[in-house]
Amino acid sequence: MKTITRLFGLALLLVMFAVTAQAQVTESSTATATIVSPITIVLDVPLNFGNLAVSATGGVVTLEASAAATRSQVGGVTFPVVAGTVAAATFTVSGVPDATYSILLPSTDLTITNTTGAGGETMIVNNFTSSPTPTGQLGALSGEETLYVGADVTVAANQVAGVYVSAVPFDVTVNYN
Repeated sequence: MKTITRLFGLALLLVMFAVTAQAQVTESSTATATIVSPITIVLDVPLNFGNLAVSATGGVVTLEASAAATRSQVGGVTFPVVAGTVAAATFTVSGVPDATYSILLPSTDLTITNTTGAGGETMIVNNFTSSPTPTGQLGALSGEETLYVGADVTVAANQVAGVYVSAVPFDVTVNYN
């Protein structure tokens, strides 16, 4: 009888363990979302090709996307001794420190129009480039980076003298990666 009681006790213990092992358990979690500051871009310096001299042959001037804003030319365009204001477009991009971002430059031609001389003459600005490219990274501490934009301007043969300005500004778009 003792053996039966022991076996019965052991069986009861095994049943209780099996019930405990198969019992359902629940754990809880919280939900979290972090809203980051939006990325911003602010124009600091507009794009300016400076003074250009033309001849009976047209040409193209390329303005480098850098702080130095180096110019190069092909064709009948030259750079006078008085360079005028030469500047790559300069933007400050701000946002989450150390974040990377993509850069979208204009893909269509920008027309600049003579606003002084006889008026109405035009030139085309295109082939926009940037530094950095095609992505940038905001400073780890400041959350800022300087973005430079350069481009080409096509000058016609005997282009009429004057100050050429775009009626509509060009857009540079930045997005967090």
